[in-house]
Amino acid sequence: MRPGAAPRARQAYRELGPTPHYGQTPQWGLRQEFAPEAATSEPDRTGPSPTMVHTTMTVAMSALAAAALLHLIRYVLLLINRTVLLNRWVAAAGTWLGVAASVVAVFAVLAVALVLINWLIARRLVAYERAGDSEPRPRWWLRLASLVPVLNLFWAPVFVMELATAEDRLPVLRRRIITWWAVWAVATLAAVWSIATSFTSDPQGIADNTITTTIAYLAGLAALVYAGKVYVGFEGSADVRPGRRWVITESAVPVEESPEEPAA
Repeated sequence: MRPGAAPRARQAYRELGPTPHYGQTPQWGLRQEFAPEAATSEPDRTGPSPTMVHTTMTVAMSALAAAALLHLIRYVLLLINRTVLLNRWVAAAGTWLGVAASVVAVFAVLAVALVLINWLIARRLVAYERAGDSEPRPRWWLRLASLVPVLNLFWAPVFVMELATAEDRLPVLRRRIITWWAVWAVATLAAVWSIATSFTSDPQGIADNTITTTIAYLAGLAALVYAGKVYVGFEGSADVRPGRRWVITESAVPVEESPEEPAA
């Protein structure tokens, strides 16, 4: 005979209802209370708007690119003129369009410099006030050392690095600033060499100076592009992804107990 009582009959599985869910997001348990922060007076930003900065930089980049293209066309016309006599209107257009493009490029770059200097001064003022300090450099020196050619090559990047340090961004922006500094140095050397060789009068010297000027405009365009990258590094907003919070809830539908195995 089999020892012990007979095994219990298995309980029939009853069909469960739908998966429990909330018709709307529950508000309990999701509310977070934060202690009110002390009211702090945020310093006002008085510098140029991002729209103004982007507009002036776009215009300056277009002017530099157009000047480089027109000087390249002028160099091609000089090569053609060595064997074929050019029409006087074509020769005049090749010369004076390049001059006009150069004037526009100079004023466009000057406008960008003024706008960026105003942005730098305003942002430094806010950065040091937030840190509880005052601007360590007088405003007249910031403008002078950032505007005077060659002098600004040595001081303007220093001012930008000081701003990055005050905002605790230097580890992130150091490479951008140094790259912009190096490209700007190359552009400055190319511009100085272009001006130094612009007084020649022989055909070969004029052709060589045209190529040098083209390279100077392209280098200036590259320096402006990297200056824009530095600006975006300061003004660009960080990508903040919303977090997800899981809440443990008790199911309203009872979970069926596991059936006991019958005795062997």
